Amino acid sequence: MPTSAGATGAVEAAVAPGSDIRELFRAAYENRYTWDPGFAGYRGRCVWEQDGRRVEGTFTVGADLKASVEGIEDEAISKAIGSQLWEVCIHRVRRSFEQTHGANTFSAGDTDAVGLEVIVGGKNAGDRYRIKDSVVTMVHRQIHGTVVTIFTGSTTDTGAGYLSRTYTSQYSDPASGEARSGMSSFTDTFVPLSGEGPWVLSERVISSEDPEAPETPNLQTFRFESLEALEPPMAG
Repeated sequence: MPTSAGATGAVEAAVAPGSDIRELFRAAYENRYTWDPGFAGYRGRCVWEQDGRRVEGTFTVGADLKASVEGIEDEAISKAIGSQLWEVCIHRVRRSFEQTHGANTFSAGDTDAVGLEVIVGGKNAGDRYRIKDSVVTMVHRQIHGTVVTIFTGSTTDTGAGYLSRTYTSQYSDPASGEARSGMSSFTDTFVPLSGEGPWVLSERVISSEDPEAPETPNLQTFRFESLEALEPPMAG
């Protein structure tokens, strides 16, 4: 779970630029909340709202962490709901630090209010992160020819790792650095199934900048209700 802003933050602030900070970054990586590998999935109702319009359906997330949405005729909305569920699920997959980052090196950059800069070398050279109090507070990664930059503003402490609660995301050109999208702001609310866990998304509010009208952002709300865990398959 996230540590207090004392000990770890002080260590991060005292790190000299150029230092090997593999273990500091490992601590932040392993502090993320992930699902137990035996999680069978869950289901519930899904609600999409925008500009006074409301659409409802049902969804299931299977043991393979793939989401299916039913009861929504509008294909774009159904796809958008499925996309949000998929986005959450891929970040709950438990992979060891060595599986994900074994071919990378990590050196310290500068330290600012967001946290200590982590400069990646090796397989994913060019990627950058910031960490603070064992939380990844900034991600700057190239994915499929586009750079995505994410800043985390606040987190939810599950007692078994942290989940990002408020954060922003923006896409840019890897060569020029020019923005390819407006800024999107997210507020995620997570709840534990059966009162204990696993923790799953109950609401996501997305505010997206419209380059044509930046003063009136596009607001979408996704709600996931009546949530229940699926029973694991019977052995035999």
